[in-house]
Amino acid sequence: MKDNVAEEHLYLAFSHQYRDSIFPLHTSISLFLLSYCDCKLFKVFLVPTGEDVGDQCVTKNLAGDLEVQLISRCQLPVVVQSCSLPAVFVKDDKFCRAGLSVVLRHIIQKTFEADPSKKDVLELLGFKKTCLKACAEVSQWTRLCEISIPLAVERFLTASPEHCQTIPPDILLFERKLGEPVRVHNDDKIRRQKLQQQKAGAKAAVPVLGEEATEELKPGEVHEHPPSSLELSVAFSKLLAQEAPDAINREAPHIRRTKTSDLPLLDHVFAEGLYFTVADLVLLPCIHQFLVSSKKQGKSLVDLPLISSWYRRVQEVPGVKKAAGKCNMELLQLPELMSAPEERLQDSASVPDELEEDNEDSHFIGGPRPTMTKLMVI
Repeated sequence: MKDNVAEEHLYLAFSHQYRDSIFPLHTSISLFLLSYCDCKLFKVFLVPTGEDVGDQCVTKNLAGDLEVQLISRCQLPVVVQSCSLPAVFVKDDKFCRAGLSVVLRHIIQKTFEADPSKKDVLELLGFKKTCLKACAEVSQWTRLCEISIPLAVERFLTASPEHCQTIPPDILLFERKLGEPVRVHNDDKIRRQKLQQQKAGAKAAVPVLGEEATEELKPGEVHEHPPSSLELSVAFSKLLAQEAPDAINREAPHIRRTKTSDLPLLDHVFAEGLYFTVADLVLLPCIHQFLVSSKKQGKSLVDLPLISSWYRRVQEVPGVKKAAGKCNMELLQLPELMSAPEERLQDSASVPDELEEDNEDSHFIGGPRPTMTKLMVI
């Protein structure tokens, strides 16, 4: 760290160690992001929530190559003592950043400022750098990633066997989100590319189908047999800083004339849509612990085909396996699961609607960063 840059301290709560994670999960998530970004700009402290805590296994086994120190809560700066951890505090200052999303976004921004060549790290903030920017009080998505899923997994891991037979509703809600159509900037162009790929795949499949199968095709029906999905091509070309192939970029005249309403919808590749963001890094340690526990209990993951696919796909992102290795996180190799659309709809229907509604404040007026005046009941 440069001498002219103020030293920043990162304070993380520590309740206990379970398998390959430090709890609460907010701490494991923070350490995982630091490892993924290869960020050593912060002096990291673990703040025990109990009295008797040993540091020999924590600081060496689960914190990767980071230097981590234990500190009691009474030793924290006064401003940090009144905050919920994780929190970042600038030494010899009176300013503190607290809350998981705020801290993670700050880590990403500081990493990029220190090394502007790490553009892949800055891309974690998503389109217009807004990923997890809205606070959990007004954003259903931020609340799901930052609060609901980490808490649901922690409760699942500590519940008695008879109380953990069912999948937590918040996990099912994430499965449901992964099944929703993706909306991204300039998605019209990508959807036209997908239509062209589908039609090209259908033409290539005609000789294999045979005469009888060809006659059964209805007008406008397209058999989808692409070598790989366009969504995957777009997502990973961005991760690898590559341009999409020219053959995909060109659009035939009949593709350009197709109405927007007739274009195929885009499928999720990662948590927020097509692109890998900090939301994926938040959810991975949580879903990993849930999957490990489910596997040990012999539970089937047939009801979570989209989460299983997402979990496998995230492992393919450059740097994820390396970060997991630093944190001694042994990622699972899951088999590919398939379920019929009817089954997915039935699974989604089992998610209580109030999970999607209880985070909305009917009295809220304004944008993603509300003031106290806007939150007041009129």
